[in-house]
Amino acid sequence: MPRGDKSKYTDKQKRQAEHIAEGYEDRGVPEGEAERRAWATVNKESGGGNKSGSGRGVPDTKVSSKKGGKLGGAASAARPASARSEAAKKAAATRKRNKEKKAST
Repeated sequence: MPRGDKSKYTDKQKRQAEHIAEGYEDRGVPEGEAERRAWATVNKESGGGNKSGSGRGVPDTKVSSKKGGKLGGAASAARPASARSEAAKKAAATRKRNKEKKAST
């Protein structure tokens, strides 16, 4: 199996990698880098391709998912309410501006 071949991955693992890559791309990571990170995450959680051979049936660790969930609101909660409110207003203004820009094109 040549490097980069994804034939030994299950359909579920391929879907997971695609979803993770989309998340990175939404945050501004270049497409190639997003795909690389996504497959690294899938490998870390599931131990690589699970389609056949020894190791099949080993439970997934979900370490990356747990870490993301734990970190989710920690940074925001540490900031004062005024800063969070200001950020929310700025985000709303950006969404409105982007919506108007998209509607005009």
